[in-house]
Amino acid sequence: MSIDPIRYESHQPPLYYSLAVPFYRLTRFWPPVQQVIALRFLSLLMGGGIVYIAYLVAREVFPTNEVLALGTAAFVAGVPMHLAMLAAVNNDGLAELMLAGILWMLVRYIKKEGEKGKEGAEGAEGRIPWRLIGLGVLVGLGMLAKTATLVSIPLVLVAVVLAISYRPSAISHQPSAIRYRLSAISYQLLAIFLPALLLTLPWFVHNASVYGGLDILGWTRHDAIVVGQLRTADGLAQYGVARLARDLLLTTFRSFWAQFGWMGVLVDERIYLLLALLCAIVGSGFLFYLARVVRQRSVLSAYQKAALGLLALSAFLTLFSYLWYNCKFVQHQGRYLFPALVPLGLFFALGSREILSRERAKIVAILALAGLLLLAAKGLLASDFNKWSMALLGGTALAFGLKTLLPERYDDFAFALPYLGLFALDAICLFGFIVPYFR
Repeated sequence: MSIDPIRYESHQPPLYYSLAVPFYRLTRFWPPVQQVIALRFLSLLMGGGIVYIAYLVAREVFPTNEVLALGTAAFVAGVPMHLAMLAAVNNDGLAELMLAGILWMLVRYIKKEGEKGKEGAEGAEGRIPWRLIGLGVLVGLGMLAKTATLVSIPLVLVAVVLAISYRPSAISHQPSAIRYRLSAISYQLLAIFLPALLLTLPWFVHNASVYGGLDILGWTRHDAIVVGQLRTADGLAQYGVARLARDLLLTTFRSFWAQFGWMGVLVDERIYLLLALLCAIVGSGFLFYLARVVRQRSVLSAYQKAALGLLALSAFLTLFSYLWYNCKFVQHQGRYLFPALVPLGLFFALGSREILSRERAKIVAILALAGLLLLAAKGLLASDFNKWSMALLGGTALAFGLKTLLPERYDDFAFALPYLGLFALDAICLFGFIVPYFR
């Protein structure tokens, strides 16, 4: 297939392609299929780094709970579509790796800043702020990987302002304390963003010279020449708001979990229904967890609340950028949400842990049983039973009912089951849908 119609992607930042050059040159005499495999190996290395950093982020926020950290890493590794993207030749994996590294450095930064007093401020004694410079280098490299990492800029701003403002020595309304906060914030932001700017400036200058004006990211030129993509304005005129909104939600959900190829390889509808039920149960668990945090303020330390808030902001910014892009083009691709996978993985683990408590499991079992009875009654009236939905609700009621009877020593085993299910789903997607499609 000719790639001429999709060469509008040439505006992409250069870092991934520069890193791939050695792999390409070493294999330039190999058959094309083997070359692609070698380049995919680079993506797999990046994917392994993302999974490991996801573990580190969760362990940093919850240092005494390794199970949560393992669950976070397992979620990042187990989402079938994410696994497929990390086996492809593209810059998504590198962008995720950079953003995951930035998140890890930021949650560590917030913890360390919270332990400092005014006298311990970095740079107060003329020391070079290597940690902040390293963070800035990572921010710059992230922007050279993919513009999806631009969400790191507001994340850094929020992290620095919060961390400095809540230092024990900075909590004061005295003029001297206010001046100290402003000075410390300015100093640290400069130490972070100056290296980032120096790294990205040559690329910005190049883009301005090639695309003209202030189009330093190439977006204006991209939007002007892109072909083959339905624009949102045309989609609204053609399908209407309700249809387009439905397609956005449905296709985003499917393509986040399992819609392979160029959005052409779908899995069985029953699998999507199972995943929707899983999301509903775990999402409910996460809401229960948030409610418990609000009621019992001692559940989380001030640092943990700040770190989780930062991770939530990261996920929100990624979602916002996805919706913003879809205001211009109809691009209902769930993979655009993968930069938020580390926060989502931790929230998934927290929700899973919460919903498996005996009290919550009892609620799920009762609701699932009620849903099963309603479906059975509807089936009797209409003489048409939705057998798969009934089986899912019946299995859920049984599983969570049994969970209420199990001793606490089996909690970790129950917690691991959804992740084992994801890994099994990976194999089902590969051998049951992807391989047969391309035969």
